[in-house]
Amino acid sequence: DEVFIVDRLKELIKYKGYQVAPAELEALLISHPNISDAAVVPLKDEVAGELPVAFVVRSDGSKISEDEIKQYISQQVVFYKRINRVYFTDTIPKAASGKILRKQLTARLNDGLVVAT
Repeated sequence: DEVFIVDRLKELIKYKGYQVAPAELEALLISHPNISDAAVVPLKDEVAGELPVAFVVRSDGSKISEDEIKQYISQQVVFYKRINRVYFTDTIPKAASGKILRKQLTARLNDGLVVAT
């Protein structure tokens, strides 16, 4: 038997009882040529518990849309790992170590400081 560590347990998104690792979705997002950086955080939802939402930095000159990103991810993951919303941003907040500062992104969501485009 093999054990795979995919993410910190506290960072896992719990969607309808399924666990979704943000790092897996971030790796897929960053692999797209029109995306230069990305972060995935949970959005609280009364029905699902939490929904995976992405903050995305477009590559220079890219006009990739939310629908194109959602379709790109949907083709590569099972249904419960699909991204619910995409928010475009200029930068992903990170610590000096390079670790994504998820709490800052979650605070933006909770404070209504993001606009879907």
